[in-house]
Order: sequence, then C-alpha cells, then structure tokens
Amino acid sequence: MRVSPCVVSIDPDAGEELQTLGPSTGFERLEQSIVQCEPGARLVASCGPVETVMFVLRGDGVLRVGGSAHELEPESGVCLAPGEEYELESRGEQPLRLVRVRIPDPEPAAHNGARERQVVRRLSEQEAQDATTDREFRVVADPHTGLHSATHFVGYIPTTRAPEHFHTYDEVIYVLDGEGLFHAGELHEPLRPGSCIQLPARTVHCLENTGSETMRVVGVFRPAGSPASAYYPDGTPAHTP
Repeated sequence: MRVSPCVVSIDPDAGEELQTLGPSTGFERLEQSIVQCEPGARLVASCGPVETVMFVLRGDGVLRVGGSAHELEPESGVCLAPGEEYELESRGEQPLRLVRVRIPDPEPAAHNGARERQVVRRLSEQEAQDATTDREFRVVADPHTGLHSATHFVGYIPTTRAPEHFHTYDEVIYVLDGEGLFHAGELHEPLRPGSCIQLPARTVHCLENTGSETMRVVGVFRPAGSPASAYYPDGTPAHTP
C-alpha cells in the first residue's frame, strides 16, 4: 500500500512529549517525535532495536550514554546505536526540547572502513554544501560519522522557489524557522515552525518559502545519501555537484 505525504503542525512551545509521524500516520520507515525535559529533570530511555538521532531545539543539558557524558546545547545533533540506554538531563532555566527520529530495521554496522561514531555533533561546526536552486544543507550525521541507516541534516531554503522534484529516499522533516507551503500533487499545506512533514520516496513535491527570510528544516532520510540528490518529474537530475 502506498504511503501518502502529510503535514502535521504542532505548537513549537507545547510542553508535552508526543509522536508526530510514524506508524500512527502510516509511515513505518521512520518515527518522529518531540521529547522534552523540564528544568532539572532527567529522562532515562533505551534505543531498543533501532538507531536513534536527536536534534536539540532549545535548552541546555547533558546526554549520558555508554559511561560518557556529552554537553548539549541548541542545534546539537545526537546519534545513538541500537541497544544503547541513555539519559537526558535538562540544565538551565528553560526545558531541554529535542526532535527525535527512530530508524527501525537499521542497517548492520559496517566493518570495512567503518569510522568511530560521533555521538554529538554541533551544527555550527559542519560545512555548508550546495543543493538545488540556491539551497544549502549541513550534514549532522551519516555513515561517515557512524549513523549507518540514514542521513541527518539541516536544510536552508531561500525565498527562490525550487521546481517540482522528487527524492529516492523516505524522509521526515521538522520546520525550525520560517513560513511556507508544502506542495505535493493536490496537497498544498501551510508550514511554520513546528510543522512536521512525512515524505515517502519518489513523491513529487516542493517546499516553498513564502517568507522574507531563509527557512530552515531539520530532516532525516533513509537510505543514507546526499540531501542534494533530487530529480525532476521526468527523472533527470535536479542538481549537478
């Protein structure tokens, strides 16, 4: 059965923890949720049989995993392996809020040329790379940094509208900043901070920035690859490196 694209918009300031995309929206390949720790609180969890990535939306804290402690700040990315237990502790005056994506049925760990996993990476330290129509992206985690099944990235969408295109991967997206519209066939949904997008592979679509400033989104897609890998509806590449 073909999975349809959809947009779920939540209050970016809401305090509750909730699942936004996944089995409840008919998407088995990726599961997106919002996790929040109130100031001074701790959250203990287990990855179970899946790979897990997180992106800090706001707040400061500490991640404890595998006997090590890692400082967290806004726009930090987290990469966790199947079977790991972890603890999040919120420090500071505001809650520690993250968008979490679980990746079921993960790819096995590579043995040849595998690199040591980087548990925490800060967005500001990653190199900006080009994509279609003046778009840019920064990779938070991928197989080169120890995430075997997916690519975790932040995309920068200018006010120039990109042509309709598709990707060959399944993706979930969370809107960080800006306003716009998500177009896919007859679907034209408004986007704002807190909007969550479910994008099955080969869905012809466009994320249009209707504001005056750059829109930013954080996304996870599988199988892993480059966020710049896009194709026009006739199958020709939309971006040439």
